[in-house]
Amino acid sequence: MRITVSNLTKKYGTQRAVDNISFEVKTGEIVGFLGPNGAGKTTTMKIITCFMAPSDGDIKIGEYSIHEDQGKIKRKIGYLPENNPLYVDMYVLEYLEFVAELNGVPKDKIPRRIAEMVAVCGLNVEKHKKISELSKGYKQRVGLAQAMIHDPEILILDEPTSGLDPNQIVEIRKLIREIGREKTVILSTHILPEVEATCDRILIINEGKIVADGTSEILRKQAHGQEVLKVEILDAPSKDEIISSVQQLDSVAMIDPYESSEFGFLINSKNDQSSKRNVFNLCKEKNWILTEMTPIETKLEDVFRNLTTK
Repeated sequence: MRITVSNLTKKYGTQRAVDNISFEVKTGEIVGFLGPNGAGKTTTMKIITCFMAPSDGDIKIGEYSIHEDQGKIKRKIGYLPENNPLYVDMYVLEYLEFVAELNGVPKDKIPRRIAEMVAVCGLNVEKHKKISELSKGYKQRVGLAQAMIHDPEILILDEPTSGLDPNQIVEIRKLIREIGREKTVILSTHILPEVEATCDRILIINEGKIVADGTSEILRKQAHGQEVLKVEILDAPSKDEIISSVQQLDSVAMIDPYESSEFGFLINSKNDQSSKRNVFNLCKEKNWILTEMTPIETKLEDVFRNLTTK
């Protein structure tokens, strides 16, 4: 089910927590929602799930608007908030049954749905305990189970792997990838490698505005602007001849010596061009030995920092 956000704004007095943002999430797409604290991530997610009203703009879940069809929208969405709202005095199975009833799961299907969520979220060992007795990681699993118990078409997950150990994080990533084959998923996280491992697309929000939208590969490429190669070339008469010859290649914008290596260079290609083949052929033609040619990629952390700091 498609999510369409149109000119969404949320004001608190004169402050705009969300400032006229628009984006779409397609059915079967997993979108990572990134931003520093206070950027507007959680506010946007609360508005999508009808827990909060916008100051302006609209969101449509399929054909339903948050202004007119809140009841229908809530039945389509599973939501795991940032602060996992569990009834800690209830037992795990008791709580999941309670949530299933609240979400309108037919009574005859509740036992099967509970069994599926216990298996999917790895709760079998702890399922007979009170929620208050669980570790933070297992409480997070219960939160995921309650978000999915009614088999919603859309999942909104705010920091879904918070408090999980590395093994649990890998399991939850795998689960989210599997869910994303047939559901629409928006998840927020501060763990950038998690976004690259899990999400099809990334939205970065800063000071209430969307500042980037694309795959991690596209965002890195846009941030860098051009291909950069780290090369090492041996058996040339001189460094000057290497620089002069490489600079004449049609695809090369600039070449600079690489300080930590006597025969190393950084080669910047022209926009939307690659110099890998040209450099290789040049070395072959001149009988130089090319010992290294490594593309230097911009890290997602660098992209995020550049977009969200002044």
